[in-house]
Amino acid sequence: MLTGIKRLQFIAMQKQFYAEMRSNFWAGKLGHYTKKQIQYAVKLINKSGIRATSRILRIPRRTLQRWCRAYGVFVKRCPDWVYEWVEKRRKRREFWELRGYS
Repeated sequence: MLTGIKRLQFIAMQKQFYAEMRSNFWAGKLGHYTKKQIQYAVKLINKSGIRATSRILRIPRRTLQRWCRAYGVFVKRCPDWVYEWVEKRRKRREFWELRGYS
């Protein structure tokens, strides 16, 4: 668990990393999005997901979703680890319910 100064340093580094990603995306001319920008965003969507990409690049989610449909990119609703976590949680609940706790 990060505490105090280390947590602040981590947050600052993360903001700097996202600012660099944003500058890579916006490099070039402003106005309409270029193919290069769209490809960069789609690559980032595959890696981080739509919501995270939207926050990082500061682009509306609907725009990113439209690009995904146009390029045939399928994005899962949640990461793979969520399904495992839900299954473990369900088993834990069953275990304790059988023992009279609910």
